[in-house]
Amino acid sequence: MQEWMIAMLAVSIMLIVRDMAKTILAGGKHETQEAMPPGESHPQKEKVQRYAASFRKLADTFYGMPYRKDYLSSGQVEQILDYAREEVCSGCYQRDRCWIEHRLAMNQGGEAIIRALESGNEEDVRKIRSDWMSVCGRAGQFLEQLHEQFLREKQNLVWDNRMIESRLAVAQQLTEISAIMDMVASDLYDISPASTAFREELQKNFRKRHVIIRDAWVMDKVEGRRQIFLSMRARSGQCISMNEICQILSEICGCAMTASEGSRCIVNGEFHTIHFIEDVSYQILYGAARLTREQEKVSGDNYIFHQEEEGKFVMCLSDGMGSGMEACRESEIVVELLEQFLESGFSQETAARMINSALVLNGREGMFSTVDICAVDLYTGICNFLKAGAASTFIKRDHWVEAISSESLAAGLVQQMDFDTASRKLYHGDYLIMMSDGVLDALPLEHEEETMKEIIMDIREDTPKEISRGILERVLGYSDYQARDDMTVLVAGVWKK
Repeated sequence: MQEWMIAMLAVSIMLIVRDMAKTILAGGKHETQEAMPPGESHPQKEKVQRYAASFRKLADTFYGMPYRKDYLSSGQVEQILDYAREEVCSGCYQRDRCWIEHRLAMNQGGEAIIRALESGNEEDVRKIRSDWMSVCGRAGQFLEQLHEQFLREKQNLVWDNRMIESRLAVAQQLTEISAIMDMVASDLYDISPASTAFREELQKNFRKRHVIIRDAWVMDKVEGRRQIFLSMRARSGQCISMNEICQILSEICGCAMTASEGSRCIVNGEFHTIHFIEDVSYQILYGAARLTREQEKVSGDNYIFHQEEEGKFVMCLSDGMGSGMEACRESEIVVELLEQFLESGFSQETAARMINSALVLNGREGMFSTVDICAVDLYTGICNFLKAGAASTFIKRDHWVEAISSESLAAGLVQQMDFDTASRKLYHGDYLIMMSDGVLDALPLEHEEETMKEIIMDIREDTPKEISRGILERVLGYSDYQARDDMTVLVAGVWKK
């Protein structure tokens, strides 16, 4: 109970920090509408960094606690022997002879049978039991009491390990919180005034289009992508569309620029500070098709398509164990948490680890779900795959199909989760095809991937929605048109802008 309370406290802190980060971000965006964006000297940066250091130190405290044990300690073995001796041997007339004159041999024999019980070696248990019977008049009672106390201590060991896993889950969450706070501190305030030459060029070109630039700031973020803040207004009585403003700025910068999401549609006679970002190079169209298992009303599969502000497109598919409402709830928790974490700025691997920790901490037997994530960088076309117990994902390009496979366990089974990851470069016209286990399991055994590649190559449809439907229709032909498990197919097409 104490460990669960600690875990809940850590999760609460994580959500508070998430909301705090959103508030800071929102505050920064509000300032960019009417005033100069914050600079490197902003006092909140150092404050957030101190918060991050505190969370790291707290996580180290949890990491420094005892780790899980797979075997009983010598102290626990001694306790088992003491208890059995007190219960069985206290009234025996040979007590002093056994436990004083032959104490070493009795202790070694008792420890040997406990270790044999622990290893599960039945042959060793029978041999040691037989030897004990030959020297002890109360061997049956003693060994029975020894076995009973062994089972009790073994159960305590299981619970101790469960609490240790909970501590590690909390420590991991605190570490991830610290990392995202560092990211917030580094990303928010790396804004500096534009150079004199660049500001003058902006003012000169925009003046020709009847727009007055009062000031400009630039921010270099990941991979050198340009971000610009312009304090501007149109000349009296005029209104300039944001599309026209973006075209002018793109010409000056030599790359496609666009206003950030939620920006104004027009520039009028009042000064406003607008945030411009480098436009992405690729766009995604997507679709999905799904079938519910025969005699079930609810699918155990859940999925999301998510467009991030940082120029990434993410699609995730989770298959809850089993089928029906219970499996649906499990996979729904996974995709909802994933979406929240991604919106809060977590990386996909961090989000997946946090979800795994949440499932482990839940403590419900059999609560685990597959995690399958594709994240496409819309600037570069690089796609990162992360899989935990998930079915293969396929990439279709022209006249060939590639499979991205996984051998890792589903989320929620173990605390120290190892995900299968991969990266691929996508090009104009490529398709990403993600599916749940129920789709591949309907195909001929040991030839699922090869058969699926043939199915994908035979598809003549163009839109992602039609492709996903076409795949399901062809797969059903291999299973007498009966869905023996939940089936979900997600398809995303990549096109150059």
